[in-house]
This record gives sequence, structure tokens and C-alpha cells, in this order.
Amino acid sequence: MAVYEYRCDEDGPFEVTMPLGTQFESAACPVCLTEARRVFSTPMLSLAPPALVAAIDHAEKSRNEPEVVTSLPLAPAHKRTPVLPLTPTLRRLPRP
Repeated sequence: MAVYEYRCDEDGPFEVTMPLGTQFESAACPVCLTEARRVFSTPMLSLAPPALVAAIDHAEKSRNEPEVVTSLPLAPAHKRTPVLPLTPTLRRLPRP
């Protein structure tokens, strides 16, 4: 089922639940029974995680106003991984 939104000129917006693809261009207002036109609203993005909403907003902003890079990002300090001593079994293998 899909939720379609209509707006009555006298009573304001209301929603109608119908099967997907069966919407009409106009529907009867449940209060005054006059014809109300269909309006298109934004999807329910409020149910999305905040990190996803922030990423979508950042992508939308960067489409029109790309960020200018003035310097290279700092490279993280390289840490050496400790090398374990070879076991007697592994010492017999050929080394590259």
C-alpha cells in the first residue's frame, strides 16, 4: 500500500492509502467532500540514520559548490608491525 497526499483548498492536506499505482489526480476531501488535487511531497527521509542524511546532504552540496582543497591531508604515522620469530618448521621454507 502507498500513501498519496492531496490538498483541499478549504481544509488543507490529507493522505489517502491506496494500492501502488492506483492514485487519482484528484480525490474527495474527507471533511467537505469537494475535489482536492494531488500534491507531491518529499519522501520520508526522517527515518534514515543521521549519518546517511548527512552524507546525502554533503553530496548534494558538493554537486553545486565543490570544496576546494588547499593542502594535502596529513599522512598517518606509519607503524611497523612486529615480526614474529620463525618457527623451526617455517625456517626450512625458501625465502623470496
